[in-house]
Amino acid sequence: MAVAYLSGELPQGTIGVGWAALRELPPPAEPPPTLELLEVDTVLSRLQAIAGPGSRAARAEELSRLFGSATEPEQRFLASLLVGELRQGALEGLMVDAVAKAAGIPAADVRRSAMLAGDLPTIAEAALTQGRNGLARFRLTPLHPVKPMLAQTADGVEEALERVGQAAVEWKLDGARIQVHRVAGDVRVFTRNLADITDRVPEIAEAILALPATTLVLDGEAIALRDDGRPHPFQLTMSRFGTKVAVDDLRHTTPLSALFFDCLHADGEDLIDRTAGERLAALDEHLPPLLVVPRIVTDDAVAARAFLEDALARGHEGVMVKALDAPYEAGRRGAGWLKVKPAHTLDLVVLAAEWGHGRRQGKLSNLHLGARDPGGEAFVMLGKTFKGMTDEMLAWQTKALLTLETHRDGTTVYVRPELVVEIAFDGVQTSPRYPGGVALRFARVKGYRPDKSAGETDTIDEVRAIRSQAG
Repeated sequence: MAVAYLSGELPQGTIGVGWAALRELPPPAEPPPTLELLEVDTVLSRLQAIAGPGSRAARAEELSRLFGSATEPEQRFLASLLVGELRQGALEGLMVDAVAKAAGIPAADVRRSAMLAGDLPTIAEAALTQGRNGLARFRLTPLHPVKPMLAQTADGVEEALERVGQAAVEWKLDGARIQVHRVAGDVRVFTRNLADITDRVPEIAEAILALPATTLVLDGEAIALRDDGRPHPFQLTMSRFGTKVAVDDLRHTTPLSALFFDCLHADGEDLIDRTAGERLAALDEHLPPLLVVPRIVTDDAVAARAFLEDALARGHEGVMVKALDAPYEAGRRGAGWLKVKPAHTLDLVVLAAEWGHGRRQGKLSNLHLGARDPGGEAFVMLGKTFKGMTDEMLAWQTKALLTLETHRDGTTVYVRPELVVEIAFDGVQTSPRYPGGVALRFARVKGYRPDKSAGETDTIDEVRAIRSQAG
């Protein structure tokens, strides 16, 4: 339980408590602290079970009792834990090392077991009560998902090849990460968060059932493709991927294709500890080309650049560059996987900002971003972001924005559109939510541009042009 809390997780999962429920809390208790883990766990379980008429009041009463028994530091910790914004430096990576040290077990063993089990608290219990022998039972088991390996970033294919040498260079698809398991006639499809969504993607399950191999664990992407093979907009893929209704109709109107880039198990043989080259060979052996992400193997930067340009021309995000000798580092950003994709940047104006929570309490954090309307002096909102900001930037922008304040609405401070910020983002998508009809994907702050005036910012027409170029 302590490992879960310190990792920023609730053993109960979602319990229906957000920042709104924590706005009016009782004063903190005076030291010394008296709350105990089992006591807190019992309250959280009761909160999760509250439902039906009167649930809001009942939940508020439980929270009031809990927080009224907590000292000021405990209140801060619990509030951050409940809303998923714990930022105390001891999240999962460090907790793996802590469990290993406490149990007297090599950290690599704890890390590997946690990756395969997908649940660090369970691994912690086994390590602390049974030692190294307790971890032996955790292995790759078909139909039980493992945490996916993640990628680091490289600025270009040249840098990526310098870091890993000869590599598999493959399309980076703008889809939804999936992990597919098959044992005989049973197929399960899992998301990157290990949720079972098999019933949402029957066409993918059927494609795997049609393969000759009877036991498989595959890593790949689900993506909605047009008849010409180009991807539909990302939001269309995610809308289809996330829906649970009318699946039988949607599979025909918006079918999802599965393209795989890794094979972790095939016909009784675990491959997770094999090199990428060996896993790719198994992938090609057991899957037809239509189910495999296109790739080349090269150490030639010119060839890799040409492959990248071709992937972009076909509407994909970029490429992945993968070292052929790299193992599958489940749950980690392995140095053997590097993603290369062009990052767009825009100079935009700040229209408003929202007061932050948790570590950002008292700072203006979530920025409302606007592009210039070339037909007038107005600015068109494109979305919000709180990403990419250092503590120093948060402090500076809070002071700067308050000097530009025009009015407030709840937690939002509206400002004169004068402050220019450079925003990096991964793409532009259609959005009925914003007046310009488009929104930025994965926007993050690169820095402020005191050298530019609001009249020199990018226009909404330029933003729409990026969306049009992406197809």
